[in-house]
Amino acid sequence: MKPPRGLSADEAELWARVARTVTPLAGRKAPAAARPIATPPKASDASLSKALANPTATPLRPQPDHAPVRKPAPPPLDRQTLNSSWERKLGRAAVAPDFTLDLHGASLDAAHSRLDHGLAQARAMGARLVLVITGKPRPTEAADRAGSRGVIRAKILDWLAAGPHSGVIAAIRPAHRRHGGAGALYIVLRRAR
Repeated sequence: MKPPRGLSADEAELWARVARTVTPLAGRKAPAAARPIATPPKASDASLSKALANPTATPLRPQPDHAPVRKPAPPPLDRQTLNSSWERKLGRAAVAPDFTLDLHGASLDAAHSRLDHGLAQARAMGARLVLVITGKPRPTEAADRAGSRGVIRAKILDWLAAGPHSGVIAAIRPAHRRHGGAGALYIVLRRAR
């Protein structure tokens, strides 16, 4: 841990002005005025132009770049990988869903609420594989989708990515025909730790 740097002359003056406006509590003394730290003298324009004119002078060291380190964004939930045994089991419908959540026929608000509450219930039960029935999208033009079928299916990935359960979702896969096909999704939840 670095020691505190102290106050500059301007900061010390500002602190003294603020401190004068405060009345100490009963039985306490006012704090002593902070002493400014010695600041190195600033380079004058003459010395700066002299240094620029003399190329043999010590070159300025470049300042290190302190850009924040960013972690790469995780892949979208429907692109995250599972191990090969899970992929095979889901592809053949060899594993039965632990929990089924039917959103088909609900309004958008009701479906969103059901999804959040249903995933909370599935997690509380210790479910690993959740089958979410959304309904099959009707092949219509994009402009006509606002009032037609398939709007829940179109929104569900956004809801899951931005929802409170996004951190526990391992992957999302299309459901096997036996479990609803294009009208359903598998949500694979991470094992509780």
